[in-house]
Amino acid sequence: MNNPLPTNTNVIPKENKKLSFKLDFQAYTLIIALVLIALIFGFFTNGEFLSSRNLSNLFTQMAVVAVLAIGMTLIIVAGHIDLSIGSLVGLTGGITAILQVWFGMNTVVVVIVAIAAGALVGLWQGWWVAYRAVPAFIVTLGGMLIFRGILIGISEGQTIAPLNDSFKLIGNSYLPYSIGYIIAAVSVVLLFVSTARMRAKRQSMGLAVPSTIVDYGRVTVYSFFTLLITYMLNRYLGIPISMLIAVSFAGLFLFVSLKTSFGRYVYAIGGNAEAAALSGINIKRNVLYVFILMGALAGVAGVLLTSRLNAATVSAGNMLELDVIAACVIGGTSLMGGKGKIMGAIIGALIMASIDNGMSMMNIETFWQYIVKGSILIFAVWLDISSKK
Repeated sequence: MNNPLPTNTNVIPKENKKLSFKLDFQAYTLIIALVLIALIFGFFTNGEFLSSRNLSNLFTQMAVVAVLAIGMTLIIVAGHIDLSIGSLVGLTGGITAILQVWFGMNTVVVVIVAIAAGALVGLWQGWWVAYRAVPAFIVTLGGMLIFRGILIGISEGQTIAPLNDSFKLIGNSYLPYSIGYIIAAVSVVLLFVSTARMRAKRQSMGLAVPSTIVDYGRVTVYSFFTLLITYMLNRYLGIPISMLIAVSFAGLFLFVSLKTSFGRYVYAIGGNAEAAALSGINIKRNVLYVFILMGALAGVAGVLLTSRLNAATVSAGNMLELDVIAACVIGGTSLMGGKGKIMGAIIGALIMASIDNGMSMMNIETFWQYIVKGSILIFAVWLDISSKK
């Protein structure tokens, strides 16, 4: 006997409404935590932490972690981990410096080579994980040692500097004030337009539409902070190009994760690999793609770091994976896989950079900074596990 399914798609269980509120609350919690961190460090540094100059330095410093956190979010969502990104950032940065300083190549070429080298390394690691079933933890742990060794070998243990002025502009230049305000205004308009279109689309499909106050309240908060940050940065030298690069990649991968079949496949694989395979998803190929993207983003981060420092050193990127993983977990990415948001990882990167920057301004010794960041990572993972229980 057939039992027909109910045809009224407008009836939404109360549990879904509660879940929606919970997710919104989590997003606001991150913003509240960031504001509290800013106020605390602002108080203990007599307002210097919140100065336009320091905020500009803060966003420049966080760009590297933010770019890496984008890729790491996809890696963790797919149910894997990458411990090699710090060494890979150092290696790709070293390659750019060697090609430019020792061989005189122009900036465009060395940037392309760095990104391609990162993608190639990601392909190699992804092949081991996806097609040879070696745990990602082991593959990337080995990669961390291999890439650091290659960097020391090809650089002969030297600090390679200085680089061309055109290359230094990537990590040390700023947008003109007027362009910064135009970009901020356009971003605010797009936020409201996209929210309105999304609500109209859900209504036309008979799906539940979140509360108007919740939807537009969230967009208003985002818009306020966008305009405030733009104003503060323009009081100094303008919006850093490195920050703009990080935000651009965040927007691109946000679209990929939410609006493409590849993004949905990654979440499905991390949520339940067996069910994903039974539904026809090519798990091996998609895992390989995720590692290639992570490698390419590590190449971008290597370029940003080397440009900002105007040098490549054998210790560049050391322990960077700690900050990146912590940023992802703080942003709501579950180490169990299947759950994570790009924007959450970006906010997490900003929180980690703020803690680093604030403690440095307070002259807190380096070992305390490591202790605090490690404790935050453990606490964030505990929260994730507790919420699942």
